[in-house]
Amino acid sequence: MSPADAVLMAADPTPSPTPSDSQSPRVPSLQDAHESATNAAGWIEQNWSTWLAIGLRVLLIVVIAVVLRVAVRRAITKLIDRMNRNVPSLDGGAIGGLLVNVERRRQRSQAIGSVLRSVASFLIIGTAALMILGTFQINLAPLLASAGVAGVAIGFGARNLVTDFLSGVFMILEDQYGVGDTIDAGVASGEVIEVGLRVTKLRGDGGEIWYVRNGEVKRIGNLSQGWATANVDVTVHSGEDLDKVKATLDEVAEKMGAEEPWNELLWGPIEVLGLDSVLLDSMVVRVSAKTMPGKSLTVERELRWRIKRAFDAAGIRIVGGATAPAEEQIADPTAGMAAPSVYANATSPQSAAASPLAPAAPTSTTK
Repeated sequence: MSPADAVLMAADPTPSPTPSDSQSPRVPSLQDAHESATNAAGWIEQNWSTWLAIGLRVLLIVVIAVVLRVAVRRAITKLIDRMNRNVPSLDGGAIGGLLVNVERRRQRSQAIGSVLRSVASFLIIGTAALMILGTFQINLAPLLASAGVAGVAIGFGARNLVTDFLSGVFMILEDQYGVGDTIDAGVASGEVIEVGLRVTKLRGDGGEIWYVRNGEVKRIGNLSQGWATANVDVTVHSGEDLDKVKATLDEVAEKMGAEEPWNELLWGPIEVLGLDSVLLDSMVVRVSAKTMPGKSLTVERELRWRIKRAFDAAGIRIVGGATAPAEEQIADPTAGMAAPSVYANATSPQSAAASPLAPAAPTSTTK
């Protein structure tokens, strides 16, 4: 061995691997597999109690949430059913019982129950989800902060939607109107055909459909709750006998109240209230009746029809307010004028015959 080879061997005591040694993979031995299995079993043995505690806690949270949700929904359903069974009575009379619309109360109770069940489910499931995340030791502070910021942003961006939703909820809870009612919502009026949490759908007098956002309604006039009043003003001549007029009206009222279907539409007797106004040549007598909601116009039209026929039969004159003055005969301005004369035209034969003859021109003589 040369001195150079000895120096190289001293500088690099480890032999360089051969190409065959660097390419061949190392095969784990049975002892390595045994050590790996022992380590895994030890790790599982050390952490299985933690896993079991977390699993049992999550299972307990889920079971409690499911049971609580079912119990709350069932309690809400029973409450709604009890509201449907307890029929309210207005004024403690028979009229209050007639005011109860079964279909309307059913729809209202279903809407209220749906809202309450949705809110209860959201709260219970949301709370359970947060508790499960906390069980896995997840920091909820950033999540809650992000949810709060997102809620504020959505609230500002969709404030009209939130206003409409809250207004719809309170309208349903307070039973301000329902399907089939005729209402005046300010921006539109008509019959309610659908009540939603965001939009109320109305059908106008001409058949058009109005979509009114609940948040835009500032005041509501319900023409279908309670009872309506039919008022008819009859204008008669000032010379008519008031006793005869009242007797005729009483007869019409008694006869109409005893006939069908007016006896069902009238919720009280037709009353002659007396003179509403007295003018120089006319008097106004007011007739009033309490009717079923929404039927006042129908009763008024029938009452006017019957009053007109009864007054015609009794010979009572009906006037339309102040009597118009009698028309005076206007004199013809041309009545005092003579017929045009033929002599007014200078070219007519009569004018030519009556005109004097012109003297003849003198003749001149020349010598």
